[in-house]
Amino acid sequence: MRYDALIIGAGLSGLGAGIRLAQFGKRVAILEKHTLWGGLNSFYKLGGRRFDSGLHALTNYAPRGERTKPLGRILRQLRIDHDELALGEQSWSAVRFPGIELRFSNDLALLRSEIARAFPGEVAAFERLLADLPGYERLDGTNSGRSARAELSGRFRDPLLVEMLLCPLCYYGGAREHDLDWEPFAILFRAVFLEGFARPSGGIRPVLDVLVKRFKAEGGELRLRAGVARIVVEGGAERGADRELGRGRVRGVVLESGEELEAEHVYSSAGWVETLALCPREHLRGAGPIEPGPLSFFESLTVTAEEPRALGFDGTAIFFNDSPRFDYRSPDGLVDPRSGVICTPNNYATSEPLTEGLLRVTLLASHAHWRALDPERYVAEKARAAELALAAAARFAFDVRGKAIFQDTFTPLTIERFTGHVGGAVYGSAHKRPDGKTGIDGLSLIGTDQGFVGIVGALLSGITVVNRRELEAAGSAS
Repeated sequence: MRYDALIIGAGLSGLGAGIRLAQFGKRVAILEKHTLWGGLNSFYKLGGRRFDSGLHALTNYAPRGERTKPLGRILRQLRIDHDELALGEQSWSAVRFPGIELRFSNDLALLRSEIARAFPGEVAAFERLLADLPGYERLDGTNSGRSARAELSGRFRDPLLVEMLLCPLCYYGGAREHDLDWEPFAILFRAVFLEGFARPSGGIRPVLDVLVKRFKAEGGELRLRAGVARIVVEGGAERGADRELGRGRVRGVVLESGEELEAEHVYSSAGWVETLALCPREHLRGAGPIEPGPLSFFESLTVTAEEPRALGFDGTAIFFNDSPRFDYRSPDGLVDPRSGVICTPNNYATSEPLTEGLLRVTLLASHAHWRALDPERYVAEKARAAELALAAAARFAFDVRGKAIFQDTFTPLTIERFTGHVGGAVYGSAHKRPDGKTGIDGLSLIGTDQGFVGIVGALLSGITVVNRRELEAAGSAS
């Protein structure tokens, strides 16, 4: 069977790319190995309840009518009405270190006032940072490799402020240890601090349903249980001295069922390492670093009969660290309870309030250490890690210990199993491909390893890469 384009993965970047390709009049199919769509931001049912598997918050919030910010641009290009997302804004969130906090919301005035209160000597430097921060129009698919930590350290005299600004941004998109590149930092800073958090009423499922409906309405084909076994590549003569080019031309894919599908273009949201693993080895010469990301996470989800407000907490997310230095790396043990994210979906202004309390706690975790456990020890250590997570929540936000009516947890092995990301690396490889190019003609990367993260970032990735490729194709044909 022949298509104009095939997309590997029905996550948010895949759905965004699929809608856009169909709007360009392409015959396109999205190939998803699982029975549900959504990828890293999907949903599941357990204990009679539906849980979001990845949603802490939708970043990059923009109100209805705001057309210049990423969310507005995405909705305009996908022809989706803002009201279809039914977004409720956060109350407030905070970065908490020992003895100090910085609150922020969807109103920048709050963060400005918090900087003035907690770091009065850094107000002018913070305003200069806001003025110098690259805008989205300057984030053109290039990456300077500049260190965000070094950049911030050169701007602020107080190292504590540097650590506090890095903490939430690393947890919301940091694929490398200890630091972020400057351009991803700028994207995440705008997403988290300047635009802020919202939550779709009903969680991620309604958003995914809107996207799938839009894709099918444009004539797209969504194929579930259609895992890709390999990508078919032909040719491979080098062109000049550039070893990044001329490594072959994509011709389609072979599914795990053995079915062969032909296409001129393949867009993969599987990840850099995972995509190249599907390609013939002889076409990987000159591909650059092919290494899985070093970072993964443990998460506990605790359901309570009482809502967080009744337990004294009316915020939405707390990014915490228990010392002045933020140590963002794969831990030496199974989990690292010294820092993390505490989040509740109850305290968003959604149109359908939750009837039970829900607390999510995320900690850094080591895939290698979890993988080394035998089955019996694995179960026991999950319970112990959940206790550490709730102890951290009690210290930095609110206490639900002894109040749980249901609990679930996931580890790096869970992430690896259900997303296919090697090592459970939620944010993928530390080496991003901002232009989406793989060095194989017709094979493009979208999603996490293209460089954008989160719900809005993933959609933007799929749309941006497709737009660029279609414009390139139109230019070459003229």
